[in-house]
Amino acid sequence: MSTLPDSYTQYPKRGEGYDHDLYKWSNMHERVPVRWPQGSVAVWLCVSLEWFPITPGGTFKAPGHMVTPYPDYRHYTSRDYGNRVGAWRMLDAFSEVGVKASFATNAAIAERYPELIEAMQSAGHEIIAHSTDMNGTIDATLGEVAEKELIGDAMTRLEKATGTRPKGWLSIARQQSFHTLDILKDEGLTYCCDWVNDELPYRFANGLIDLPLNHELSDRTIITVQQQSADSWAQSMRDAFDWLAKEAAGIGSGRMLPIHLTPYIMGLPYRIGALECLLADLVEREEAWFARGEDIVAYWEAQQ
Repeated sequence: MSTLPDSYTQYPKRGEGYDHDLYKWSNMHERVPVRWPQGSVAVWLCVSLEWFPITPGGTFKAPGHMVTPYPDYRHYTSRDYGNRVGAWRMLDAFSEVGVKASFATNAAIAERYPELIEAMQSAGHEIIAHSTDMNGTIDATLGEVAEKELIGDAMTRLEKATGTRPKGWLSIARQQSFHTLDILKDEGLTYCCDWVNDELPYRFANGLIDLPLNHELSDRTIITVQQQSADSWAQSMRDAFDWLAKEAAGIGSGRMLPIHLTPYIMGLPYRIGALECLLADLVEREEAWFARGEDIVAYWEAQQ
């Protein structure tokens, strides 16, 4: 009877909570308390501005991509609806209650919708880099050189189109390779939003910060995937806020509620009212601090 070698059950990077050295692992409740400039729950509105090429591409198809034979005008135009109609309704909703958001923006959006970019910037919202377009996906099969070119192209085009170099990055489908963190750091980014294993920012070993954008709190997951109503989605956000506020009060440390929005989903006329009511409710809560991603990262980093 043969036996397995010792190396079969050993792994050089095995450690508490993970099997890598990309960041220092810790329980959230064991960290130094975080304080926000007001309230105890940082509410982060992140809107995805997506440009879907009419033909598919990339190493894999991003969630939300068109699903029928091409040219798929029905799904193509329903997604474009978000940029032509839905995003503008969201800007109005944010303005009505005086809150700022982060807009995760494809470079192709910044180039093709200048009026939308101008409206976002003039209202004080943040632009986060969201690759080149929805075919600009990343995974390990892409290769390091091609990935550097993709990320560099997105950053260059966004800076040229908006006049500002983004501080944050959101990958398509939150997908990264083993090279992504270092490439983002080399491009001068401060934070990314792809890792969802926490509810507060944390720092990677290379200095980049993760600002977790939990997909379970997105309109795409709750409304499109789980087939819940807009009102049910809004109630889920209220439930999450209430829990976080209670938890923050109990342990004396701030918490964060990321709300991920998609204009062609939540911007429809029978759904936008649920978002407006949710915002009107939360801005009245004394525990709430509505903030852009870069503001949350800055306040967190100053306390570390």
